[in-house]
Amino acid sequence: MDLDTILGKLETGEQELVQKTLTQYNKENSQCFFFSTEQREQRKQHDLAEFRKKKFRDSVPKSFSDYDLEFSKDHDLRLRQKLGEVVVKFLDRDLQPSCQVACLETIRILSRDKYGLSPFTSRSAMHTLAKYAGLDYSDELEVPRIPDSESVVEALKGLCNIVYNSVEAQEVATDLRLVCGLARRLKLYNETRSSHECKFFDLRLLFLLTALRVDVRRQLARELRGISLLTDALESTLALKWSDIYEVVTDRLAPPLGKEETERVMEILKTLFNITFDISRREVDEEDAALYRHLAAILRHCLIRQSDGDDRTEEFHGHTVNLLVNLPLMCLDVLLTPKVELGSVEYMGMNMDTVEVLLQFLDRRLDRGHKLRETLTPVLNLLTESSRVHRETRKFLRAKDINSFQPLQVLPPLRDVKNRPEVGNTLRNKLVRLMTHVDTDVKHCAAEFLFVLCKENVSRFVKYTGYGNAAGLLAVRGLLAGGRGEGHYSEDEDTDTEEYREAKPNINPVTGRVEEKLPNPMDGMTEEQKEYEAMKLVSMFDKLSREQIIQPMGVTSDGRLKPLDEAAQKMIQQQESSDLDSDSD
Repeated sequence: MDLDTILGKLETGEQELVQKTLTQYNKENSQCFFFSTEQREQRKQHDLAEFRKKKFRDSVPKSFSDYDLEFSKDHDLRLRQKLGEVVVKFLDRDLQPSCQVACLETIRILSRDKYGLSPFTSRSAMHTLAKYAGLDYSDELEVPRIPDSESVVEALKGLCNIVYNSVEAQEVATDLRLVCGLARRLKLYNETRSSHECKFFDLRLLFLLTALRVDVRRQLARELRGISLLTDALESTLALKWSDIYEVVTDRLAPPLGKEETERVMEILKTLFNITFDISRREVDEEDAALYRHLAAILRHCLIRQSDGDDRTEEFHGHTVNLLVNLPLMCLDVLLTPKVELGSVEYMGMNMDTVEVLLQFLDRRLDRGHKLRETLTPVLNLLTESSRVHRETRKFLRAKDINSFQPLQVLPPLRDVKNRPEVGNTLRNKLVRLMTHVDTDVKHCAAEFLFVLCKENVSRFVKYTGYGNAAGLLAVRGLLAGGRGEGHYSEDEDTDTEEYREAKPNINPVTGRVEEKLPNPMDGMTEEQKEYEAMKLVSMFDKLSREQIIQPMGVTSDGRLKPLDEAAQKMIQQQESSDLDSDSD
C-alpha cells in the first residue's frame, strides 16, 4: 500500500479504518530499517552513468553529501513525515488500546529514519509519547501513571529511536524531565509486575539519556541518587542473597543467568558506568564508600556468574569490568575478602576467584586481538591498580610456583632464556608484544601492568621484557638510567631460577635472551684499520644527523632522553657544579 493511499484513509478519522491501515503498513515495514536505500543507490549510478556518457571535463559527479541533501528533500520522505504528523495528532484522541498500539508501532518504524524525525522531536510530540510511555512526570504526581503495558513498550521503543537519532529530541527529553519519570518507575519494579520488555526499554532509554546528555547524567547521579537506585535494581534483577555485609552467596552449581535477566543487568551496568565515570576525581565519604563497596560486592558476583552462552557471558563480564574500573580503589578490597570455600582459588589466605576470572578474561581478549583499546585497556587498568594497591593480588599474578590451580600466570619465574620475551603464547609473551603496539594507550597499559608486577624495579622489568621493549615506558618515566618508580612496595626477593642464573652473563639485555656469539668483524684488523672504520661510521652518523634523517640522543642524569648536544651540555654543567661543591668542602 502506497503512502498516498494510507494518508487518504487516515484523513477519514475512522478509528477502525485507521487501525486496519496502520496495522498493514506496520506488517509490511516491520523489518525496514533503511528507507529509500535502493532509490538513492539507483540515483547515484544514474548520475555517474550520465557523467561518463557526456564526458564533461568541467563537471564533477555529485558527492555523497549532495545525495544526502537530495534524499532529505525527496517526495517519499515528505510523505513519511506527513504520516508521522497525522499519527502523532491522532494519538491525542481517545483511542482503543489496539489502535494506540498500531499508531505507536508506526511511530517506532518511522523513527528509525534519522532524516524523517521532525514530526516527533517537537515538545508536544515528545510529551504525547512520554504520556503513553508512562513517563509524564510532574512534581505534583506521587507516582507516575502506568498505562497499558503494550502501549508503554511501543512508546518506549519510539522514544529510544528518537532520542538516539536527534540532538533536538535529547534536549526536549531533558526539559520534560523524562529521567525523573524513569527513576520513579525504577523504584516500583519490585512492587509492580511490569513485563521484561517494559523494564528493558526503561533501562535502555535511561542509558541513552545518560550517555548523550552530561546534565542528565549529573542529575541522575546526584539529585535522584541514581547509583543507589540502580544498584538496588541490579540486586533485584540478580535475586541476590547475602551471607555477610559485603559478601553475596554464590552457588557455583546454579544455572546460567537467563537471557532476559542478562539483558537488563547489562543495561544497568552501562548506565551505572555513565554516572560513575568521575567518581575517582571526587572526595568519597564514608556513606559513599559503603555504597561503592556494596556495588563492588555485587560486581564480584557478576564476574563469577555465567550467562546463557559464551559470547553473552563475555559481554556481561566486559560491562562488569568497565564499571569496576570506575569505582574507588579503596572499595575494591571486597573482591578479595569473601570466605574461601570448596572450589575457590586461595592464595595467602585470600579468595582469588575474582583475580582468576579477570586473568582468564584478559587472556581471551588478548587472543581475540580485536578493538584492543576498547576491549583490553579496562581489564589491564583494573589489574594494574589492584596489583599496585593489594600485595596479595600482585604476588598471586607472579606466583613463584606453577600450581595446578593456577594455569595462568603473568610473570612466573623466568626459565626460558633462549627465546625473545615477545615470542610465545604465554601471558607474558602476549603482553610484551603489546608493548610495541601502534596504539599508544594499549602499549602504555600493557607496559604499566608488567612494570607494577615488577614492583617498578627497572632491572627486573628489563629482565622480563628486554630493554628494547621496555625503553618506551622507561623514557616516559625518566628511568632510562635505571632505578625505581615512585610506588611503595615490600623488599625485593630473590626470584632468579637456576636456569636464569647460569645464562645471565650471556643474555643480551636489549633482546632479553641468550644470543648466539657472532664472530668479531674486527678480528684480523690492524689498529689503523679499526680507527679508519670507526671514523667512517662517525662520518656516516654525522651526515645523517646534518640532513635531519636521524637525531642522535643521549640519556641525561635524570634518566630522560635529550638531543645529544643538550644531554652533553647538561652533563658538563652538572659535573662543574659537582666540582664546585667538592672545592667548597
